[in-house]
Amino acid sequence: LAWGVATPFAGMLADRFGAFKVLLAGSVLYALGLVTMALATTGLAFTASAGVVLGLAQAGTTYAVVYGVIGRNVPAERRSWAMGVAAAAGSFGQFLMVPVENLLIGSLGWQNALFVLGVGALAIVPLAFGLKEAPFAKPTAHDQSIGGAIREAFAYPSFVLLMAGYFVCGFQVVFIGVHMPSYLKDHGLTANVATTALALIGLFNVIGTYAAGSLGQVFPKRYILSAIYLLRSIVIVIFLNVPLSPMSVYVFAATMGVLWLSTVPPTNAVVAQIFGVRHLSMLGGFVFFSHQIGSFLGVWLGGRLYDATGSYDVVWWIAVGLGVFAALVNLPVRETAIVRPSAQPA
Repeated sequence: LAWGVATPFAGMLADRFGAFKVLLAGSVLYALGLVTMALATTGLAFTASAGVVLGLAQAGTTYAVVYGVIGRNVPAERRSWAMGVAAAAGSFGQFLMVPVENLLIGSLGWQNALFVLGVGALAIVPLAFGLKEAPFAKPTAHDQSIGGAIREAFAYPSFVLLMAGYFVCGFQVVFIGVHMPSYLKDHGLTANVATTALALIGLFNVIGTYAAGSLGQVFPKRYILSAIYLLRSIVIVIFLNVPLSPMSVYVFAATMGVLWLSTVPPTNAVVAQIFGVRHLSMLGGFVFFSHQIGSFLGVWLGGRLYDATGSYDVVWWIAVGLGVFAALVNLPVRETAIVRPSAQPA
């Protein structure tokens, strides 16, 4: 929730003052959150660091901010591909850090492992120096204001439909990522199976995000998004109806990994196509906020319904139904640039 709420504001700052300054603040918050998490002695301090501070840090260092830079530097005909490359890089980091973190915990203990990761988070700063950004001039009377951009976006049906689809994305992936280990344990499978499954999701996510970004250069992005959501539902239905075994879990994880965050490049590319790149980080942030609301509900509702029924079955089928819903709502999305009758005053 903290990540989602803060992302539109981080996007506003990046659009206005440049991504480097936002990345710098996000990097420091990332290090601070990890170190405070290691030093926490109460549940409140742990939650504040791991939840709030790290949520703010992620808002300033992830998709909305980075994609704003890509949108302003990469020609429109290559933008979807470039966003796919960036998402694939993030996915590879997710895959790589699972064994690295296990190694650090095993050799140093979990608290010292967090100290090391906190120092590693500061590497964002020197890497951000390589960003190419045009000088950010002060707004003029002919620039679209932040308020004008927000009103325009939320009055445009396609933007709302993209947000609805992204809500479903968050619900599905975070429910699976958080609750699948417990689901497998309930069915007699070991923790190693769950760990391997999550690593496979991260690995195949690299393939899926790059492929989705590349396909977005060739096919209408609304069809790509619709297909991804529908395929997720189909994969879940098959998973729930075949005999559960380590192999079926690995096949499910690899297949779902291809579909995992493959929605990210085409969704952000469509936002850029419709509204342009002036407020791309902010508008991408609002779409991502919808994703995080879905993520929160996927985690919370998964636990709530499990406590009430003793099973995850209801939540799995909710995820299936939501996938079909998202597939349908993405079909009418219009990808053409919005027609503005005249320049709006600031």
